[in-house]
Amino acid sequence: MTLDQAVWVLLFTAIVLANIPWIFGNRLFIFVPLHKQKTFVVGVIEWFLYFLVMGGLAFLLEKTAMGNIAPQEWEFYVVNLFLFMIFAFPGFIYRYNLKMYLDRHEKMKAQN
Repeated sequence: MTLDQAVWVLLFTAIVLANIPWIFGNRLFIFVPLHKQKTFVVGVIEWFLYFLVMGGLAFLLEKTAMGNIAPQEWEFYVVNLFLFMIFAFPGFIYRYNLKMYLDRHEKMKAQN
């Protein structure tokens, strides 16, 4: 895998993983069905665990694409945390703003 391919795979995977906790509100880690919606705290914990998984994948891709691992300071990890947070924004908005609006609209439509 070339370095360009590794970067695109990493970006696409990061965007998908950052949004999974917010889009699948009734599933934990995609595979475990829940009886009711996840709370905000559970969603944040799941999101952070996906961040750690993404870091492991980035580590492996860097090692396979470049052959060595570049040493990083704490600033690198903070920037990546906030970038992962920005990637999660569409799913978060869907879960807490748009979904409630759509559900309310469907209820009003069903009543009429």
